[in-house]
Amino acid sequence: MSNKIRWGVLGAAKIAVTKVIPAMQVGEFSEVVAIASRDASKARENADKLGIARAYGSYEELLRDPDVDAVYNPLPNHLHVPWSIKAAEAGKHCLCEKPIALNVAELKTLIEVQERTRVVMGEAFMVRSHPQWLRTRELVRSGSIGEVHAITGVFSYFNRDPKNVRNNAEWGGGALMDIGCYPVQIARFILGEEPCRVSAFIDRDPEFGIDRLTSGLLEFKSAHAIFTCSTQAIARQRIEILGEKGRIEVEIPFNAQPDRPTRIFIDRTGDLFGAGQKTEQFPVCNQYTLQGDAFSQAILSGGEPPTPLSDSMGNMAAIDALFESARSGKAEKP
Repeated sequence: MSNKIRWGVLGAAKIAVTKVIPAMQVGEFSEVVAIASRDASKARENADKLGIARAYGSYEELLRDPDVDAVYNPLPNHLHVPWSIKAAEAGKHCLCEKPIALNVAELKTLIEVQERTRVVMGEAFMVRSHPQWLRTRELVRSGSIGEVHAITGVFSYFNRDPKNVRNNAEWGGGALMDIGCYPVQIARFILGEEPCRVSAFIDRDPEFGIDRLTSGLLEFKSAHAIFTCSTQAIARQRIEILGEKGRIEVEIPFNAQPDRPTRIFIDRTGDLFGAGQKTEQFPVCNQYTLQGDAFSQAILSGGEPPTPLSDSMGNMAAIDALFESARSGKAEKP
């Protein structure tokens, strides 16, 4: 095997063709050699546009390509586990978009296949590769803001397109699965532990049935994490970490842009007008490039990807419990 992993992409999802593929194409350890779609002309069109050598009119054809080492799976949520299993059975390593499964039970079947096939498999939480989050975690764990007591967050956008997969309840759409998974992931990533109990409130769209507004509380042994996510509100995202001696605010926590620096704000004074706030700025980088290269390096070295399935299980368990809490009206244990 060379020092570059040869990637194939299942489907021509918007996130794949506009963000992930172009980012991976400039990676040090990644190259995209094939793309597949159920529509052969669509596959060819995107391959030509992106400079990809091979285009296939079915996912099965791509999985049979001996020159594809690893697969990126950005298909709709309900197809994540079935096609990740097919990729593993074909001997392909697999990076699957979040949320990697619809529930814990489904994820367990994927873990069983991964353990049997021994391929590298992981969930595409690109934020875990971004320097702003690695630095934030470093600051927290070094005691820079004292003992952390709370993590608060919001993530929202507006989308009422009935044809959009995120508005299809049967396909795993809705706010919690699409974007609420990020504040859950970040709280676990920063604190390095799993929640003991969770509570949630959900407002569902009367037409689509998906959760259009979800607010959750995760009780950890060391802190509380509180978040609100919505698919029918003005676009907004922010995360703030509150400690005994200071706070850290991440300006653009999830959709960090690849063409401008990112910033975190650190305050150890408690001045409500921001007079004591300091800014740390991070150079321009693409978190999808970093994610792809980190995954490729895991394949090359035999190490773990940024978000292994063991971590995905913790996130999925918390999400399952949040849905159950909204249904039962009481706190639930993941």
